[in-house]
This record gives sequence, C-alpha cells and structure tokens, in this order.
Amino acid sequence: MNVHAIRAIYRFEMARTRRTLMQSIVAPVLSTSLYFIVFGSAIGSRIQEVNGVSYGAFIVPGLIMLSLLSQSISNASFGIYFPRFTGTIYELLSAPVSYFEIVLSYVGAAATKSVLLGVIILATAALFVPIRILHPLWMVAFLLLTAITFSLLGFIIGIWADNFEKLQLVPLLIITPLTFLGGAFYSVDMLPPAWKVITLFNPIVYLISGFRWSFYGHADVDVAVSLGMTAAFLAVFLAITAWIFKTGYRLKN
Repeated sequence: MNVHAIRAIYRFEMARTRRTLMQSIVAPVLSTSLYFIVFGSAIGSRIQEVNGVSYGAFIVPGLIMLSLLSQSISNASFGIYFPRFTGTIYELLSAPVSYFEIVLSYVGAAATKSVLLGVIILATAALFVPIRILHPLWMVAFLLLTAITFSLLGFIIGIWADNFEKLQLVPLLIITPLTFLGGAFYSVDMLPPAWKVITLFNPIVYLISGFRWSFYGHADVDVAVSLGMTAAFLAVFLAITAWIFKTGYRLKN
C-alpha cells in the first residue's frame, strides 16, 4: 500500500477544508443551529416530550444526521469532481496509486470532515438542551459508518456529474427531503398507520432511528435492521465504486 500517496491526498483534502472553513464548518453549524432554534421553539412549545425525551433533545440526532448525510456527499463529490474538472485526475490515474488508495484517500478525508462537523454540532446542541448518550460506542459506530457510506455515495456522484449543478442534484432533491420525511423531527410512531407503513419504505428512517437509539435507547425500527440497512448501503456503494474503476466510467474519456 502506498501510504505516502494516501497521506498526500488526504492532507490536501483536509487543507482545502481549512481554506474554506466558513463554507465547510461554520455555515453548516449555523444552519443546523437555526433549525434547532426554530423547530425547538416553534414545535417544542407544543410538543413537550417524545418517548420520554424533551422535544429539543429528541431532534438533536436527526439534525446531526441531516448535516452528516449532506456534508458527506458534498465533501466527497466535490473532492473528486474538481480534479476531473481541471484535468489533473489523469495525473492521479497515471501515478503509482491503486484505485483502492484513491478511494481510501478521498472518502477518508470526506468522512473525517463530516464526523468532525457532527461532533461540533453535538457540542453546540449541548449548549441548548441537556443531552444524554446511553450507548456512546454505538453512537460512534453509527456516526462513522454513515459518514463513510455516504462519502462513498458522494464519490460516485462526483464521478457521475459532468457539471457543478449535478453535484447538488442528489443532496438537495433526494437526500434532504428523505431526511426531513425520515423522522428527523418526529417519531414514526406519531404518524397515522397508513403513513407509518409508507414511511418505512424511506431508507433514511433506518439510519436516523438507529442513531437516535444510541442516544436515548428508543428506536422506531429494530436496531439490528438499522445497522443492516447501513451495511447494505455501504456494500452497494462499494460495488458501484469497484465497477466504476473496473470499467473506467467517466475517468478514461
């Protein structure tokens, strides 16, 4: 394994975060804080508790997951798209660096940035409401697994996209709506029976439910199912990434 190449790409991507600190860290934290204030104040005044947890504390895992999913995709997609846009991707492909090392570098950097953002949002939320984490190890596991999985999705989108508009197509039109409808701000148990069944077809529900369980010990779906769904996402995205490098899809032309 070319450790020097992995370290070089990883450091370059992390350095880009430091150069764009306002966009990469500050803006998502401020946006999430506004969500927290608006939803916590407007809805929290009408819904005191959900499953024995104050509404303000209840929405914290959903807010973290909302930022984690969108930022993981955005960081990874831009990271690999920009070398394609400038043409420097061909220098990388001709270098003595394997496809595995390329993916590990870009996805690792994107996941690191997303996890860091999630931790900052968690610390920010703790300033507003008391937060308890019943299963810290599982919380970290869900956080890391989700960040890596959706950074892989972002990497795939960055290779698929042929313009900057397409980079935001999936996060804005698919991931964000599914997250809002996936129990980020409410419990699935609060829905009417028919809507509850429909909601269970939303894959984001399983991610949010498992992550919230690690905080408060309550889940809308079985934790094993949530973990299995996340692992299934990871397996699918790994398979697609392997296919991309095997066929040279949008890399060799």
